[in-house]
Amino acid sequence: MGKVVHFEIPADDLPRAKKFYSTVFGWKASDVPEMEYVMLGTTESDENGMPKQPGAINGGMMKRQDPLRHPVVTIDVENIDDALASVKKNGGQVVREKLAVGDMGFTAYFRDSEGNVIGLWQNPSR
Repeated sequence: MGKVVHFEIPADDLPRAKKFYSTVFGWKASDVPEMEYVMLGTTESDENGMPKQPGAINGGMMKRQDPLRHPVVTIDVENIDDALASVKKNGGQVVREKLAVGDMGFTAYFRDSEGNVIGLWQNPSR
């Protein structure tokens, strides 16, 4: 079963959005300049950035752009290629093909049968 492991919030103004979420919710915002990305810590995490509390997830923020114009949840999968094939077979469409995220793993995005953009995540050891 694929579980939700991450979320992403698109922003028109990253500094303004960082300030908003840090102030309102107390989230830790850490820039990843080489990716034009901001990691969002919503809960206490271990040394690998994994939430210590069961069921909690952390997220990220990036500049609003197509196809990521609205908040996105990301689902952990064993194999992104297989998941994307299943998405296509079942009425969805790929909006961003598999992409390596440094040495952390792989990501991809699809549009579901209802038009929502959803993220996929595969750890590098798979």
